[in-house]
Amino acid sequence: MSSARPTPQAPVTLTDHLRHWSRHQPLQRALTHVGFPAPDSPGVHRTLGWRALDARARAVAHHLATVTSPGDRAALVLPQGLDYVAAFLGCLYARVIAVPLFGPQLRGHDGRLAAVLADCEPACLLADTATADPVRDFVRGQGLPKPPVVAVDQLPVRRPGPDDPGPLPGDASPGPDDIAYLQYTSGSTRTPAGVMISHANVVANAHQAIEAFIADPRTATTVGWLPLFHDMGLVLSIAAPVVGGFPSVLMDPVAFLEDPSRWLRLLGGYDGTVSAAPNFAYDYCVARTDPALAEELNLERVRVLINGSEPVRPGTVDRFQSAFGPAGLDPVAHCPAYGLAEATVFVTADRRTAPPTRLACDPDALAAGRIEESQDPGAAVLVSCGAPVGQEVRITGPDGSERPEGHIGEIRLRGPNVGLGYWKRDADDTFGDPEGWLRTGDLGALHEGRLLVTGRLKDVLVVDGRNHYPQDIEETVQTALPLVRRDRLAAFGVSRPDDADGTDGAGEELVVVAEHRRGAHLTPGDRRDAEATVRSAVSARHGLRLGTLLLVPPGTVPRTSSGKVSRAASRARFLDGGFDGGPGPR
Repeated sequence: MSSARPTPQAPVTLTDHLRHWSRHQPLQRALTHVGFPAPDSPGVHRTLGWRALDARARAVAHHLATVTSPGDRAALVLPQGLDYVAAFLGCLYARVIAVPLFGPQLRGHDGRLAAVLADCEPACLLADTATADPVRDFVRGQGLPKPPVVAVDQLPVRRPGPDDPGPLPGDASPGPDDIAYLQYTSGSTRTPAGVMISHANVVANAHQAIEAFIADPRTATTVGWLPLFHDMGLVLSIAAPVVGGFPSVLMDPVAFLEDPSRWLRLLGGYDGTVSAAPNFAYDYCVARTDPALAEELNLERVRVLINGSEPVRPGTVDRFQSAFGPAGLDPVAHCPAYGLAEATVFVTADRRTAPPTRLACDPDALAAGRIEESQDPGAAVLVSCGAPVGQEVRITGPDGSERPEGHIGEIRLRGPNVGLGYWKRDADDTFGDPEGWLRTGDLGALHEGRLLVTGRLKDVLVVDGRNHYPQDIEETVQTALPLVRRDRLAAFGVSRPDDADGTDGAGEELVVVAEHRRGAHLTPGDRRDAEATVRSAVSARHGLRLGTLLLVPPGTVPRTSSGKVSRAASRARFLDGGFDGGPGPR
């Protein structure tokens, strides 16, 4: 490949970039999907070049023009793969608002899927041949309106000539502020909210991600298993490669969960690989991968492993590096990051030229809302999520005033990647700032210009006037109690019951709901011993009294559609008596 590549002129949309790469590098690899039809399968690769991907997207756009109008919504309810990407880009070509979702085959999320479909009111549902009938059955069973279901893999694709990509439906291109897609948040205790992401938002965030993570687009490949309906999955596996003109390799999330070594092998199979996963997935790789496999892997070509979507635990980074460093994984590849759907996804990232930055913090100062370095062995260690790229970040108090460096408050941000607001909702506290500052609902502080994320504002436990962060308590519990499944537990606060004299209890008490390991058969004595161990560890580490430890079977703690434990849903289920052994209404 030559050292210089032509770049799109005045690009506005992802499809501007797609059209450009289709003309200037038509046969170069754009998109590969790796399927695993059997447990021992080495992977079946299917690949599209830039011209072929563009042709498939155009085929979707032409069909959409017959069943929708510009500004209508099209819900993507098909499996992860080549057709999903073509369907998404085809919506943008047709000026139809894409709604990246999942099909009814994703078990346990029927309620969320039905709620999103009711909210976005799609004019059509994009499926494939295998899922079209189940999608129709799902819509009928949920009592939803029945828009046409389109099997995108059956649409005729026009094979363009070298200089003729073919016409597009209509004669107008979308404007930069037009809505490109709705990114529905993954919350599971309220009606899902669709963030309106404009064409300018997604292109800006793709550029920001490339600047942060991609040293040289000419030698980069993204390798991803994150769902394409997830904000990071969509931007890292579709938007950034389309903007930067480098290849993307996809696998299904279920294939990763079945065998995480599949992801590890793909990471080592390409030059300049960049990938992303939530914190729990790195621990999952360590727990579910035979240590002998490290001798077979070659991870020397991995450039960046983004760790985001939930608080980054220092121990997770250490365990992953210890397990896979022998395979050639460079410690510099670990890249903690911070983002959220309301900002398209990416906000900050640690340097890709050095190992993750850590800060040992005085726990008493942290509870009081300050960042103070400490040399004490009991210090709380935070991992830096780095500095923003192409946007502004500040920390504010409850009244919106900016707090100085080293003080914890709400993270707010401003930049071209901030979404337009929530679909069908009036401006609220999140997007309603007249100066354009987005309220994230996350807590953090700036230290030497870099962001330290301490937790979610709504998740913080306030006991006796001190702040306690649930992810820290969860780490203490799973470290003290080996029978707990790692990252399958939720710590939250509930109002203390009334005192015996009838007065209200002050503040909150701590509840931890944790899944025990598979195959464990716990006697009442085992549970008492476990509670005593956790009570001692939480008291010593956090100065907190444990109210309740509830050990529940594997698969019981609620998770979002992207795989993260939902503390809010766990708390609601606990209060409703939905866990065996839980108290029910108090």
